[in-house]
Amino acid sequence: MSAAHGVRRVAVVGTGVIGASWTAYFLAQGLDVNATDPSPGAEERLRQAVAQHWPTLERFGLAAGASVDRLRFHDSLEDAVSVADFVQENGPERMDFKIELFRRMDAAAPPDAILASSSSGLAISGVQSGCVHPQRVVLGHPFNPPHLIPLVEVIGGELTSADTIERTMAFYAAIGKRPIHVKREVKGHIANRLQAALWREAFHLVEQGVASVADIDTAIAHGPGLRWAVMGPFMNLHLSGGAGGIAHVLAHLGGPIEDWWKDLGAPSMTPALQAQVSEGVAQELGTRRSAELEAARDTLLLNLIRAKADTGTLD
Repeated sequence: MSAAHGVRRVAVVGTGVIGASWTAYFLAQGLDVNATDPSPGAEERLRQAVAQHWPTLERFGLAAGASVDRLRFHDSLEDAVSVADFVQENGPERMDFKIELFRRMDAAAPPDAILASSSSGLAISGVQSGCVHPQRVVLGHPFNPPHLIPLVEVIGGELTSADTIERTMAFYAAIGKRPIHVKREVKGHIANRLQAALWREAFHLVEQGVASVADIDTAIAHGPGLRWAVMGPFMNLHLSGGAGGIAHVLAHLGGPIEDWWKDLGAPSMTPALQAQVSEGVAQELGTRRSAELEAARDTLLLNLIRAKADTGTLD
């Protein structure tokens, strides 16, 4: 591995869906991985998941020295992190649990190791509160599945050092991720908040009988979703303005957009709405299996990520 980021061994703590995906990705980048998870049968499930992800990662292109044989599973959390340069934690989303977990990792990990959490919503300021060395605790939130999606949200807590942020960003970038530095702690970080805004209106439209679940999925997957997969919302707005760019769009559509905002719904996640959406998804799924859709999705994601990289123009 490149000496630029100084990481050669990663400890993956918690090897469920996210942890297993991270493990496969780190291995594909030529890193040594120490994994640990207290759940019965965790090692067997992890090795099966890595084997399942490996063909896709081979198609992406493996780094020099990449091998599934560089995975070591440890029953002891302390043993797993004791020789790690970087720790990627993926435990349950409970603040009390994470505070204790990070306290133990902080006590056992080498003094210069970074401790990163994959938490999708918890504030890292709380997570680091029980640590003797809180300055090295940071959020490194991936977008699922981590072995495919490049985005990682990097957020420091009140006591996280600027050096830790810089080193974390450099490490993720060096292994092919697209890290962004979220400058202030907010619930759900950035990407999940943006998703939540869309989900909120999608559930509202179903609840109000405006459209079926399938038609809403079609509206996104065959409409703006295609553009959003290529560029973000602001750049798409800019291109839609022609020669005048985003300034032209906002001058002419700023008022209507604000009117749409005012009309957006605020549904409650009632049992009736949950049942309505679940039934709609079942109807949309039909006889297809989720595993088939997942495999097709992953293939298209792989092709899209490659195509975007090949353009040399798109961010």
